[in-house]
Amino acid sequence: MVTRNRKIHGARYFGPYPKIWAVRETIDQMIRAFPIRTCSDSSYKRAMDSGRPCFPGQIGRCGGPCSQKVTIAQHRAIVDQFVAFMANPDPRMIAQLTRDMKQASADMDYERAAELRDRIGALENVLESSAVVLPETVEADVFGIEHDELAAAVQQFRVRGGRVRGVRSWVVDKELDVSLGELVDSVLQSAYDGTEPPPKEIIVPELPEDAEALEQLLSGLRERGAVHLRAAQRGEKAALLQTATNNAKQALNLYKTRRSADYVSRSRALTDLQEALELDEAPLRMECFDVSHLAGTNIVASMVVFEDGLPRKDQYRRFNVTDSTDDTESLYQVLSRRLGYLGEDDLRMGDPIRDEAENVDESIELGTRRKPGKFSYRPNLLIVDGGQPQVQAAARALRESGVDGINLCGIAKRLEEVWLPDNDYPVILPRNSDALFLLQRIRDEAHRFAITHQRTRRKKDITSVLTEIPGLGAARVRELLRHFGSVAKLKQATPEQIQEVKGIGPQIAATIHERLHA
Repeated sequence: MVTRNRKIHGARYFGPYPKIWAVRETIDQMIRAFPIRTCSDSSYKRAMDSGRPCFPGQIGRCGGPCSQKVTIAQHRAIVDQFVAFMANPDPRMIAQLTRDMKQASADMDYERAAELRDRIGALENVLESSAVVLPETVEADVFGIEHDELAAAVQQFRVRGGRVRGVRSWVVDKELDVSLGELVDSVLQSAYDGTEPPPKEIIVPELPEDAEALEQLLSGLRERGAVHLRAAQRGEKAALLQTATNNAKQALNLYKTRRSADYVSRSRALTDLQEALELDEAPLRMECFDVSHLAGTNIVASMVVFEDGLPRKDQYRRFNVTDSTDDTESLYQVLSRRLGYLGEDDLRMGDPIRDEAENVDESIELGTRRKPGKFSYRPNLLIVDGGQPQVQAAARALRESGVDGINLCGIAKRLEEVWLPDNDYPVILPRNSDALFLLQRIRDEAHRFAITHQRTRRKKDITSVLTEIPGLGAARVRELLRHFGSVAKLKQATPEQIQEVKGIGPQIAATIHERLHA
């Protein structure tokens, strides 16, 4: 039977399986290989009384113990084979069935040989459905973990006989900002809560401080043998751990997206923000700003917009900062430019920051005035990525702009504190609150948008430098970047290594090396 109940007395469990279709597909193939009884007790009793096999027995999906086509002992042997293969899929069983098939064919028992042939094909399909990721002797659980300040996603791969036999995924809310090692300790204790014994080896991204004590605790859940925790750094196990971590990262992103898209959660988050920040009304339109740079160069800033708790990507903006001393000065410049576009009636004759912002909608001329673009919409709440210094810089820009009726706050990343301009102490929101979750999502989106823009600028900068070299056109520039994979590796390359690129001769290679290190 297929069930989610792990507490049926006397039952033998196999799994867990990632999807219900994976369970049914495995059962279908296994019944072809091992035709055991799957009918209900009432059908079995009726067949025993009548002496006629049930429908699965008539079509060959059951050995037929009810109609004495096979004896009870023979059927028990088939069940034992089923259990052994489900517990540890062993290719040697296929080899044994192949020998039996050849022997049956040699004995001219062709009907028996055909049955064994079908069983072999079914078992091969079962083995092919689970990829071989590690040596056949390996039995381990691999835990990939991706976390931020508020939540953690866990991806568990159950490897048995070198194959991934099950996948389990879940997301937990973090009550405290704990380290990865502490998170691993908590995850393992919750994963093995007594319903399923742990395997001999558990692969985790980082060992907790009390790894030895945790190993002893998990070893006590096994009938025999000890449990060993491993933090794989290289090889096949590390590659499998990276796959699990990537899956956990995608699961965390999906969790955030679903939670932010829930109407009830969004409404509750906006109401909680209004109360926590003491706003006159709910912040239906919020704009968040973040600054990104590389060692003080290529300074860029981003503005992301959330309306009714959802991102409005068509209204995102990017800014280039040509001259600045630090992040606070950059924030002051960007907010001054943004607020300078807001007037008393939110109308402007022109578009004074078109050169600085991207994706600004075209204005429509109406007499002597132009219809305001989306960039001129007045926000209810301005959010900056940072603590008290960044909030003070933003407050200075807000005061000097003369724009009233806009609230301001900042969210510091380390402790997830919310800072207000006139407060000496931060506002602490509950870690599992929808309001803090929404602020964090806005801040992370602004950070992502700024980083993406900065990387694009760096790529354009290096491309422009390369295209200025005589004899180096766009096609050769693309070939260089494709060959080395990144600008950093291209800068580290010697002239001889650069010369290995298709179309690059010794003279051009020497010029490229000289120009990049000028």
